[in-house]
Amino acid sequence: MRHLFIFSILTGCCIFSGHTRANDSTATIKYGDMNHWVIRNIKESGVIGGNIKTLYEIGPDKTLSNNEPYKNMGGSPWGTSNVMAKVMGVVKTNNSVYRDTRDKGYCAKMTTHIETCKVLGLMNIKVLAAGSIFLGDMKEPITGTKDGPKALNFGIPFSKRPKAVKYDYKTHIPGNKDRIKLTGFSGRSTVPGKDYAITVLFLQKRHEDTNGNITAERVGTMVVKYGQSTQGWVNGATYEILYGDIRNHPRYDSATMGLRSADYARNSRGNNVPVKETGWAKADARPTHLILQFSSSHGGAYIGTPGNTLWIDNVALVY
Repeated sequence: MRHLFIFSILTGCCIFSGHTRANDSTATIKYGDMNHWVIRNIKESGVIGGNIKTLYEIGPDKTLSNNEPYKNMGGSPWGTSNVMAKVMGVVKTNNSVYRDTRDKGYCAKMTTHIETCKVLGLMNIKVLAAGSIFLGDMKEPITGTKDGPKALNFGIPFSKRPKAVKYDYKTHIPGNKDRIKLTGFSGRSTVPGKDYAITVLFLQKRHEDTNGNITAERVGTMVVKYGQSTQGWVNGATYEILYGDIRNHPRYDSATMGLRSADYARNSRGNNVPVKETGWAKADARPTHLILQFSSSHGGAYIGTPGNTLWIDNVALVY
């Protein structure tokens, strides 16, 4: 996590020249042009002011004005870290992903910030929230600060073998020496090391047993971290996906690219369960699921630097 390059921090991937080759083809992920958004107007509980807050979701152009739990609309494969929570009977929202203008359309803006919820005599919560968009969905409402990761359905069914992922991006990185951790009910603490915006792409070959437990082999891997602010947009950034066991690859970083066991996904019974990666698939294996996530901070839940911001547009896969 300490390798620093201009505009980007690369771990475990190869970056092309920024353009696809003549014989390559690209396929934009549905709603990946970031031009269509669901706008949710949610009324928070009276004990915290009763304000109407706006949340943004990637999906068909639509405005919702109710406090109903959100489910992906219009066939959108995208989830966000924007959520409605109901903790101790209090309805509260978090908005860390925004629809932002770009040229004649829109893009996604993700930012890391401190979300506060204060109710006199009942609770006083401060949470560090990073902005994130990902393939999958979020189960609402969130009922506690520890339940956020468990509400994620991380990844979508996918059986192709793309060469690379391609998108436009822009960053604002304050560059603080250390990060902070705020979980909600514990005090603020310092986490050594600077914060990065990050993109992760994992191809998995999943298996569900008779008890609904999910295991997976890692088929493909791509991770890129951004540790400096850009001077405007970087268009058509293209990052190669590495297949098979990459532990001997010169760019392999176990901290960001190693096998994972903390992600959750929805099983065939409709329950969110951990996905435990058990090993590396053969280099020619075909995946069953695609994980793709963009985030304004890289250190996990409740860790980051307020002000870290990542803009993303025109997300596609290269074949």
